[in-house]
Amino acid sequence: MFSSVEAMLSASAEKPLWQAVLEDDCRDRGADPEASLNRMGGLWQAMKQSVQDYDPTRRSPCGLSGGQGAQMATLANSICGPFIQEVMGVALKLGEHNACMGCIVAAPTAGACGVLPAVLVPLQRKDRLGDEEMVRCLYTAAGFGQVIATRASISGAEGGCQAEVGSASGMAAAALVAARGGSPKQMAAACAMALHNVLGLVCDPVAGLVEVPCVKRNVIGAVNAIAAADMALAGIESRIPVDEVIDAMGEVGRRLPVEFRETALGGLAATPTGKAVKKQLHGDKKKQRTLTIKDSRWKLERSEEAEEPAVKDSPKGKKGS
Repeated sequence: MFSSVEAMLSASAEKPLWQAVLEDDCRDRGADPEASLNRMGGLWQAMKQSVQDYDPTRRSPCGLSGGQGAQMATLANSICGPFIQEVMGVALKLGEHNACMGCIVAAPTAGACGVLPAVLVPLQRKDRLGDEEMVRCLYTAAGFGQVIATRASISGAEGGCQAEVGSASGMAAAALVAARGGSPKQMAAACAMALHNVLGLVCDPVAGLVEVPCVKRNVIGAVNAIAAADMALAGIESRIPVDEVIDAMGEVGRRLPVEFRETALGGLAATPTGKAVKKQLHGDKKKQRTLTIKDSRWKLERSEEAEEPAVKDSPKGKKGS
């Protein structure tokens, strides 16, 4: 299992990067290449199917999500042009599809499920690429995602939204460079630059649901990935090596106040409207939250409002001198 992008690039010195990741996956899971390829191929088909299964008439159980992907797709004379418009539409569709309990591929998480498909599905159609090539792009994305997960985090509860949509954006940027025939060094630069742009992005789900602002942040992650990939393909480099960028991302995530790490206690979730939505959905139910620190990571413990009676200390006898 690669613990650094530098090691992954070294392993791909005499072979395609996607192949180095495939071989690493086989070693790690004890699988043969055919089984690994079939598994990744199944994930690619599931991504495409999730786009096809989007239903613009469906709404999430709480009513916060649904229909906006179709609105984006039908916009006339988009400022961004047809390709970016399609990317934005797919990102919205999959975020909403997830909120409506549809089948998605967590890449790397359910909350960021729209980023990778949003850039790869339209690109396949635009560039007329085969499924085999897209599966190779997924291996590239997976390799960078594995390093991010190892050195930083892909969990919003640990590192904020930069760890979820941000990680997905970095993975997608590398995959796009791979799809366009870029070098491993350019893939690393694309991932680094995509992560630059999301450092410190907080996770503040309104009412604790993966809907607002999560669905629309998938759009930002996808568009950011395209910008980073194009810069890398143009020969623009990241002044900070990608492994150091990932390390910085992990440090930023650990320093984020707990209110900005998926607890729905800060950011947009703590606005008057955010609180009103929570009250409407959950009522006046209150919970006390206790914060503890262990191994340099925050852990959120929840206890009911009615606390158990405190246990009094029993009298202790004095020790003899």
